[in-house]
Amino acid sequence: MKLNVGEIDIIYLSYDEPNAEQNYTDLLSKIPWAKRIHGIKGSDAAHKACAELSETDRFVTVDGDNTVDQNFINQVLEFDPKENLENSVISWCGKNTINGLVYGNGGLKCWPKQYVLNMKTHENADKENINAQIEFCWDARYVQMTDCFSNVHNNATPYQAWRAGFREGVKLALNRGARIPKEQFLKSHQKNLAMLYIWCMVGADVKNGSWAIYGAREGLFMTMCSDWDYVNVRDFDCLNELWGGRDELPEDVLHSEIFNLGNQLIDKLEIPIAVQPLNQEQSNFFKSVNDSAVRKNNYK
Repeated sequence: MKLNVGEIDIIYLSYDEPNAEQNYTDLLSKIPWAKRIHGIKGSDAAHKACAELSETDRFVTVDGDNTVDQNFINQVLEFDPKENLENSVISWCGKNTINGLVYGNGGLKCWPKQYVLNMKTHENADKENINAQIEFCWDARYVQMTDCFSNVHNNATPYQAWRAGFREGVKLALNRGARIPKEQFLKSHQKNLAMLYIWCMVGADVKNGSWAIYGAREGLFMTMCSDWDYVNVRDFDCLNELWGGRDELPEDVLHSEIFNLGNQLIDKLEIPIAVQPLNQEQSNFFKSVNDSAVRKNNYK
């Protein structure tokens, strides 16, 4: 199978991102024929709207917090003819502005139109299908590419940064979408744990980065140390209520909350983070030497 990215629909998928218009303008300057879906509540419904808009058998989604490398549109991928990609999602890495991580979160995705129209995930998932409640990747077959063709800018406001951190704090703590006991958590996927710890420690060198650290620690704590229903992480209305206007929080109180969560996480989960996150200089140094991200990054 050959996939020519330039021959399939590119759809910009935005919801409430404060930088959505700026990022869409950037996308149109590079891919003027890109289409857009905006403001659809629910991840399943939003992606179905993209599928309905698409005029090609496959389509690429660009999240509202992404800026895309111009070279992405020139990609031509060849797969083994024996490989059945009819129901497979092709995923590229995105580079996170907050902590420098490079992985599938927030990256570009290429979807089979018919699969998306038929899928039942997130708010549309069957209750007994734990894998599909808050993620696509545990229900669909993902083909993860190592290349990175977008930057993820999810720190435009305190709330956007907190929500980004909170959601990853929840999702990276789970095992295929399910909550697990502490003993299993500490032995779970080591790359996921490493990324989770980075979310909890790195980002003080960028705008609103401390809010993302706060969110990641809070999401992890609520998932692993309370009876909070973690499925609510998919519901942005629920997250809005949980946020409760915290952008008025003084900086010293914010840092006190971060330290307090660090103490509790270390005490209850015995994880190898520090109470105090990396400061600006340390975060910047970490990102400059961390290969992380584990995957190849073509997009600077």
